[in-house]
Amino acid sequence: METSRTATRVLVVDDEESQRTALASMLALWGYAVETAADGVEALERLAATPIHVMVTDMMMPRMDGRELLKRLKEQGGGPPAIVQTAFGNLETAVAAIHDLGAFWFLEKPVQSQALRMLIERAAAQERLAEHAERLERQLRYHGVLGEMTGASPRMQEVFALIQQVAPSRAAVLITGESGTGKELAARAIHSLSPRRAAPFVAINCAALPDTLIESELFGHEKGAFTGALERRTGCFELAQNGTVLLDEVGDMPLATQAKLLRVLEDQRVRRLGGKNEIQLDVRVVASTNTPLDAAMRAGKFREDLFYRLNVFPIPLPPLRDRKEDIPALVSALLTDINRKHATKVTEADAEVLARLRGHSWPGNVRELRNVIERAVILAGEGPIKPSHLPAALGGAAFAMGAAPHAAAAPATATAADGHELRVPMGTTIEQAERGLIELTLEYTKNNRTRAAEILGISQKTLFNKLREYGAQDAG
Repeated sequence: METSRTATRVLVVDDEESQRTALASMLALWGYAVETAADGVEALERLAATPIHVMVTDMMMPRMDGRELLKRLKEQGGGPPAIVQTAFGNLETAVAAIHDLGAFWFLEKPVQSQALRMLIERAAAQERLAEHAERLERQLRYHGVLGEMTGASPRMQEVFALIQQVAPSRAAVLITGESGTGKELAARAIHSLSPRRAAPFVAINCAALPDTLIESELFGHEKGAFTGALERRTGCFELAQNGTVLLDEVGDMPLATQAKLLRVLEDQRVRRLGGKNEIQLDVRVVASTNTPLDAAMRAGKFREDLFYRLNVFPIPLPPLRDRKEDIPALVSALLTDINRKHATKVTEADAEVLARLRGHSWPGNVRELRNVIERAVILAGEGPIKPSHLPAALGGAAFAMGAAPHAAAAPATATAADGHELRVPMGTTIEQAERGLIELTLEYTKNNRTRAAEILGISQKTLFNKLREYGAQDAG
């Protein structure tokens, strides 16, 4: 239901009392609740004390002008939609306020009443949409979903609350947790809930790059900066301008690079390798690590000053074994995503499957769970996931084949049991077992080699080479 005009509160900011009073009276006649302020300082006080839906502000004011007011609000995470009034000759300043500081729109003085009325209505509608989105986000969080993260357990609700608290700020965040707990998803949630959501989110894995390349990836380089630098490259910090950069597995960053990163964070400036000029940055930094950085500091592998720069707002992610009550919801969310990916129609995991999933220790956390569910979905194809679709470590069949027919083509040393598994007797060689699995899988897929390779987790080229090898053996 839309908010009525009487529930829409407009703040009028103008240092000239006559204009401020006249504008406030006109807005009141249109049915808006009105607050007034004589300058930016007073406006910030009103905004802190009263919910404001739309702000109409002059640009030229004593103590704090309109531009500084908008700048302060942006630094605080954003204020209500702002309509800027500007005198003739200050048009360039007004346009800059919209572009740089996020003002809603501007009007030249003397203000046309109908134009102002239309803009206030549109700005109020935008604010109502933002409030609706925020309410929806709160409801989703209550039901255990935040961005791409799922979890209604107390541990995950604590994580969601921390993300909500830190997202609107500019503070650096350090996300810690074991591999597979969803550190990048948490970083993306912080970005998507921040005022920077429309700007880029750029992630770099510090552990995946050799020491010789990581500085170029982070800071960029100029053509000819080093051997092989055939053209200019823009680094991650530049790519993330006005947005967020994720330094994934920051604990694996070389010490020399740590020193340069610290300077970039302190100065908010970056210089490409081989470059002469520094580039001003406006980037929010989120870092993540799966190893305790305090141990790395004691070992002399991580700079203490960089740790304190990154660890402004720590968010620890719990391992899956500590929140097993979230497994049913995670499985449901994964099924939706994986069915879409593979065009399958798997409906659910049956009760026995869920029981086995809860009984597992999950050393690989949510990433391991996803791999197990994806394998089961491919094998099941449609209907529910059954225990036979799980891997052997979870009590499933050694070679699950869904509803495959009996495999008459399996080698003598490996026999098909009931169409759902391949039993491999003691004494069977790895080559014989592998051939039996491949041939049974092909029978299950009706000789669809693409799907067979997908189920087996090998490339089509590998599957082709194996079949050619078996053909040569039979011919011999």
